Amino acid sequence: MPSRCPLLCRLATLLCVWALCQAHSDTELPPGTPIIQLRLAGDKRKHYEGRVEVYYNGEWGTVCDDDFSIHAANILCRELGYVEAVSWSPSSKYGKGEGRIWLDNVHCSGQERTLAQCKSNGFGVSDCKHSEDVGVVCNQRRIPGFKFISSFTNSVESLNVQVEEVRIRAISSQRKRVPITEGYLEVKDRGKWRQICNEEWTEMNNRVICGMYGFPGEKGYNTKVYKLLAKRRKKNYWDFGVNCTGNEASLHGCKLGRKVELKGNTTCEKGMPVVVSCVPGRAFAPSHAQGFSKAYRVEQPLVRLRGGANIGDGRVEVLKNGEWGTVCDDNWNLKAASVVCRELGFGSAKEALAGGRLGQGMGPVHMNEVECSGFEKSLTECYFNRDALGCSHEEDAAVRCNVPAMGFQNKLRLSGGRNPFEGRVEVLVEKNDSLVWGTVCSDSWGTMEATVVCRQLGLGFASNAFQETWYWPGDVRADDVVMSGVRCSGTEMTLAQCLHHGKHLHCPRGGGRFAAGVSCSESAPDLVLNAQVVEHTTYLEDRPMYILQCANEEHCLSSSAATATPSSYRRLMRFSSQIHNNGQSDFRPRAAHNSWVWHDCHRHYHSMEVFTHYDLLSLNGTKVAEGHKASFCLEDTQCEEGIEKRYECANFGQQGITVSCWDTYRHDIDCQWIDVTDVVPGDFIFQGPCSSA
Repeated sequence: MPSRCPLLCRLATLLCVWALCQAHSDTELPPGTPIIQLRLAGDKRKHYEGRVEVYYNGEWGTVCDDDFSIHAANILCRELGYVEAVSWSPSSKYGKGEGRIWLDNVHCSGQERTLAQCKSNGFGVSDCKHSEDVGVVCNQRRIPGFKFISSFTNSVESLNVQVEEVRIRAISSQRKRVPITEGYLEVKDRGKWRQICNEEWTEMNNRVICGMYGFPGEKGYNTKVYKLLAKRRKKNYWDFGVNCTGNEASLHGCKLGRKVELKGNTTCEKGMPVVVSCVPGRAFAPSHAQGFSKAYRVEQPLVRLRGGANIGDGRVEVLKNGEWGTVCDDNWNLKAASVVCRELGFGSAKEALAGGRLGQGMGPVHMNEVECSGFEKSLTECYFNRDALGCSHEEDAAVRCNVPAMGFQNKLRLSGGRNPFEGRVEVLVEKNDSLVWGTVCSDSWGTMEATVVCRQLGLGFASNAFQETWYWPGDVRADDVVMSGVRCSGTEMTLAQCLHHGKHLHCPRGGGRFAAGVSCSESAPDLVLNAQVVEHTTYLEDRPMYILQCANEEHCLSSSAATATPSSYRRLMRFSSQIHNNGQSDFRPRAAHNSWVWHDCHRHYHSMEVFTHYDLLSLNGTKVAEGHKASFCLEDTQCEEGIEKRYECANFGQQGITVSCWDTYRHDIDCQWIDVTDVVPGDFIFQGPCSSA
């Protein structure tokens, strides 16, 4: 559905990591109620979760998990401005705190307005250790119109920014641009949008705002235009300034600045409302004609993301001495993750992920104990320990980056499926000066195209690509084909970026029941060919045709073999292949046991007719020879330490590759080759993508 507010670039995330304040109320607390402040703390957490910390009697302390309950968690979350608690965690899940343990044996009925009203042993009376510090996870939704009032008015500048929403409001001349990169910065507080006075606004503040909106850099703007507009329109200033250091991941990490004295039209007399102007990454530049040449450019491809389903997500990999390797998660944090995101043309990092959350990589671990200031241009400029001793791929670091709001999801939909993750693909296009929905021709529709659809919709990975969708009755008004000849490489952000026929459609089968469809999944296997094994095991063999009859029958030789005599020889480039599953779910053949195909010549079943293609390319990318490998035995040959094998071919067993395991096809097995008989000597590129079907 098209956005209701295309001119507004909004972030409806709730900006409160520390809530060091009390909620506004029309009635005062009962006399004698202790005055406290609360915040959520700890590492590797989101802003609405963390270790509970209490400020009392001039000192921060923690809360013991003894007798803590969801009622207490609800009171605490509401006091922080969230609608309710989702859960609570004992045993210092978010790390051990420091200082006093202020509260122990906390009992709340659920009706209290502050944690200080709940029954407990009394402030400072506890027999707990910090290994028992309690944590909470609050619902992300904010209490509408929640008003923060500092309990300790002389410490306002120690508070974090706490507002309901933030947006960049573009001026009329830029409202149709996507993404919105420039405009007035506004915050929503107590249900109303307010501007921020720019008298003490800094470049570091701009850097943080641009980062949270998915932009790697900031730039200047035409001040005359905005000064003129500011004089003409009514202003409603926020009560505070903002003070950022520049490496916060978003505005919620910044401190409040000086309190602004609101004096009607004379407020912010020496300044005007804050305006931000951001530089998009190359992939998000508004157009090729305007802005593209000025867009932020990645200087050199030393860092990449792999294994992520969505744009800006992935396992961090670094190029060193010509070999890609991973980063160990020791000390991995948002500062380092943000350096990676900005380096790749995204904004700051939303999450710094540890423990191989986005799949385990291969090869060496190049970096360990990474420490960044947050201002480096590349992760390779950060301090790190070159000794990765003790780091395994189970500790591979990953990131989720802030990306610009491009409206990609508004131009594509899945229709008729049983759930939001499947259905007929329908595209929004302009036709006769109006926008209409239509289907995509399914000719040559495959996994690569489905992958792009799932990515564009933010639905994860493609699990199936369908060339018939009669069982998914979509909107009959969208039956007509509006897109044909689609060919994707799998790296595109939108289906429109793939090669396609444009206005000259060609789809013999038509739309309707033959329209393209997909099913998406939040997790998927990720099969990677170990290039080093291929490199170390490759050799040439001349083999007589008379002992290659089975291979010829399974189409493992080049086309010229069809006319070859039994006494002639074929030149074969043989190699071993080691296929690793670096993904987040097991790889399984789609065909059930009863549909596997028996090959009498080789005397075995094929669980997959084509498991992988092996191509030999010239240096300009032209295919000069090819091979393919059917799967007669897909199993866990070996696994990473601590991972149990699940699949074994013996006795007609289940076939597949477990996550963090690999399947090895030795060089001496039939069809484990490329027939290069007709290839002239020279330099070539070997390519071996794996099938997903």
